Amino acid sequence: MMLLNREEKMENQRECGVLLPISSLPSKYGIGCFSKSAYEFVDQLKAAGQGCWQILPLGPTSYGDSPYQSFSTFAGNPYFISLEDLIEEGVLTEKECDAVDFGSREDDVDYEKIYKGRYKLLRKAYERSDISKNPDFVRFQQEQAHWLGDYALFMAVKDRFAGIPWTEWAEDIRLRWNNALDYYRKELYFEIEFQEYMQFKFYEQWAKLKAYANRRGIRIIGDIPIYVAMDSADTWANPGLFKLDENNEPTQVAGCPPDGFSATGQLWGNPLYRWDVHKNTGFEWWIKRLAHCFNMYDVVRIDHFRGFDEYYAIPYGDKDAKRGWWEKGPGMDLFRTVSYRLGHKDIIAEDLGFMTDSVKRLVEESGYPNMKVIEFAFDERDTGNASDYLPHNYTNNCVVYTGTHDNDTLMEWYGDLSVAEKRKVRRFLSREGIRQGSVKERLLTYTLKSRAEYAIIPLADILGMGKEAHLNTPGTVGSPNWEWRMPKLEKIESGLKKYRRQFIDR
Repeated sequence: MMLLNREEKMENQRECGVLLPISSLPSKYGIGCFSKSAYEFVDQLKAAGQGCWQILPLGPTSYGDSPYQSFSTFAGNPYFISLEDLIEEGVLTEKECDAVDFGSREDDVDYEKIYKGRYKLLRKAYERSDISKNPDFVRFQQEQAHWLGDYALFMAVKDRFAGIPWTEWAEDIRLRWNNALDYYRKELYFEIEFQEYMQFKFYEQWAKLKAYANRRGIRIIGDIPIYVAMDSADTWANPGLFKLDENNEPTQVAGCPPDGFSATGQLWGNPLYRWDVHKNTGFEWWIKRLAHCFNMYDVVRIDHFRGFDEYYAIPYGDKDAKRGWWEKGPGMDLFRTVSYRLGHKDIIAEDLGFMTDSVKRLVEESGYPNMKVIEFAFDERDTGNASDYLPHNYTNNCVVYTGTHDNDTLMEWYGDLSVAEKRKVRRFLSREGIRQGSVKERLLTYTLKSRAEYAIIPLADILGMGKEAHLNTPGTVGSPNWEWRMPKLEKIESGLKKYRRQFIDR
């Protein structure tokens, strides 16, 4: 039984949008943020007739700078706070911001310099803000109390212990003894308030940007990982929800088994959920998490959806994923509860990779649109069934992509094919009657010919960019992942309009 009738889903009409992370927006101060460029991008989406803007997770990034490994599933990334807005508030000066070295390249994010420079400026802004007397700040503290206090304390203590993982902290605070919690809350009062101030400014600015986008007819598609990071406030504050031992060390961690891309699989290292505990609480933590997400976004894409059907468990301490095994996830019990507690919500199920029959049944029963990626249509290694990704095989209820943040750009992907593989792609497109234009244009045309009711295309693919716009290589950590950004937003409107005509007005 489907949770929702098809007529109740997103909107009963074709809709297209663009994938571009906040970090990839142009910015004067080293990384894309909620500044003027974000509003200009919304304006360009509106002018081009686009309906959606998909972003990546907005949480504070940890080691490796990945938005999928965050210190909190509820908190926002302070890097995205607009310094220009703080200048307008009068808590920073343009001279102070211009004096900071954020890196010399307009098309790149230098995370080391961002880390060293932004927090110093944000601390100055906090010290000048007199924030404790702001009634909006007090209200924010009260409304977000279910996560904010733990997160702020976590970050303050982490700073006190020179950034080491919480599993290496002193035993009393690692295990959250009451006397230790009381001590650090008193000892680190102002550091805690600083962390809360940054969250307040993040959410204040994000709410303003989202409201602007919505007024312009642009819906925001957010993105959440299925798992949380081991070194996160979520795990530290809620150890009973995860597969941890009596010392709060993990017993099993998440990953993916060996496949055509990796003989040793992928070892993600995230703690696994104790789904029996979650079920016994009525999935309360998940309800709070998703409710929080839907206060932030109009649509939520859930990463690694197949983990709700079956998840891959790897013994903690293993160096690769070869000894892992599959275990059953919560399945429809979770999503029935979500529907009952939160009502109808627009969710996209990221079901990429090798799909078993039971995963397919879960996606179908949920009623959520799933994802199709055109690059997978010509590669059997990861999917086991490339034909599922050929547009003429799609159902209506899906979202079509040329690629995601984890794929090569379309031009990068095509450029890396062998001569024989390129010939195969060109012949296939010719048989489909698509013979005009560059290979990039033909592949995009073919993608948009599908029956899918929703299309989300990375901006890099719309602009025909190659390796220079590559966002992330799965299974790798650090540079150059997550570093690409647009130097300027000029000359994108015509490409956006053409894409809309191909998908909506055909």
